Amino acid sequence: MDTVLTLVKQTVTMFLLAGVGFAMFKSGKITKEGSKSIGNILIYGSLPCVLISSFFIEKTQEHMIGLAISAALGFLLVLMSILVGKLCFREDAIAKFAAAFSNPGFFGIPLILASLGSGCVFYVAGFIACVNLGQWTYGVAVMTGQKGGFSLKRLVTAPFAIAIAIGLAIFLTGIEIPGILKNSITAIKELNTPLAMFTVGIYLAQTDLKNMFFKKSLYSISLVRLLVIPALAILLLWPLPAAMLDMKIALFIAAACPVGSNIAVYAQLHNQDYAYSVETVIISTILAIVTMPIMVSLAQMVWAL
Repeated sequence: MDTVLTLVKQTVTMFLLAGVGFAMFKSGKITKEGSKSIGNILIYGSLPCVLISSFFIEKTQEHMIGLAISAALGFLLVLMSILVGKLCFREDAIAKFAAAFSNPGFFGIPLILASLGSGCVFYVAGFIACVNLGQWTYGVAVMTGQKGGFSLKRLVTAPFAIAIAIGLAIFLTGIEIPGILKNSITAIKELNTPLAMFTVGIYLAQTDLKNMFFKKSLYSISLVRLLVIPALAILLLWPLPAAMLDMKIALFIAAACPVGSNIAVYAQLHNQDYAYSVETVIISTILAIVTMPIMVSLAQMVWAL
């Protein structure tokens, strides 16, 4: 119950932060160029620091096993989401992409940090890697209507991949990070939540709200992404023992997140409907404020049986 209450408080806080981004963009305090700069700070600064700092834990057998299990489960959760999206939205490329890939970096991590602590971000590093890998392979194929699209060079040079590699190196070698450097990484990490939600508000400010709220397809996508996939994730994670509850909740939050904001980037890059892709992010994020605490509470009830 404490976790659910924390999630409720955090989602309301995130909604208010999105409101700040909305107001600042509408008033001209943040421009389109400025919003791109915020996106760069998130992708190349705060999220990598969140991932690196998640590996600032002692190398123990328990943590080694936890990392391996969470990475395997992360792969299965992403694969399950891809299959569900493909089955539910056969003719809609944007919908298939939106259902398949959640937003663990910008939406999930702030919730995990608030409800479980920084140590549990460690358990979703593999999930984030699988999401990004899936977007660069299956996601590109969906957007272009062609198979392929995988670029090894692009993958290994991605900010998230470099951050995970650095974090793993720190974790596996047990190297001691100087206090000043660790404090700096922590400070940059703290930018993740407010800037990520400012970005959501900025997206919202550029959307035709009147038309958006009456698009039935957006609610169908949100139904799958926020309810169907999380329900299946509850069942997939159920066999894990009670001793791994924090891992289960962290992975579940990552899997139950709204549509990942990267969909807009891929839609724009591959000449798909950019406005529609942004709308899937906005509607699902707004609805996730309600669904996330409910689904986490449901997950805990089921796992307690």
